[in-house]
Amino acid sequence: MPRTDFSRMRCPIARSMEVLGERWAILVLREAFYGTTRFDDFERHLGIASNILSARLAKLVEHGMLERVPEGARHAYRLTEKGRDFFPAFLALKAWSDRWMAPDGPVVQLVNAETGEEVTAEPPRGADGAPLRPESVRLLPGPGAGEVMRRRLAPEVAHG
Repeated sequence: MPRTDFSRMRCPIARSMEVLGERWAILVLREAFYGTTRFDDFERHLGIASNILSARLAKLVEHGMLERVPEGARHAYRLTEKGRDFFPAFLALKAWSDRWMAPDGPVVQLVNAETGEEVTAEPPRGADGAPLRPESVRLLPGPGAGEVMRRRLAPEVAHG
């Protein structure tokens, strides 16, 4: 069965999964957020085969999450603005993982370099300051919505 090409889907989350959905992609970004820039260091920290790492780095560069820059006789991989913009999503994933997948507690704690305070992913909050849950939100079509999504999210009309 052929693999679904998410890059051609209208949904931006699906298109994001084309870049980030491969299991090594987020881990490569994790290492970039932790300050790793050199191929050998990514390989060592991740325990990943060099051919797989090379492919993952190339895809993240192709999609503008990382840039490959000359550094001495070799190259370094640095986060781009697009890559840095993923940091809050990474923090949310890390917080969820630390809560549900780390029975002995977090493996790594992130602290603000200036204050030493723990860096946390704050949950989305409503106007009253209370955390929002999935059942607390309503879906409306956005400016990029197609006709199918507009129909799906149209308010129900009372029939009398």
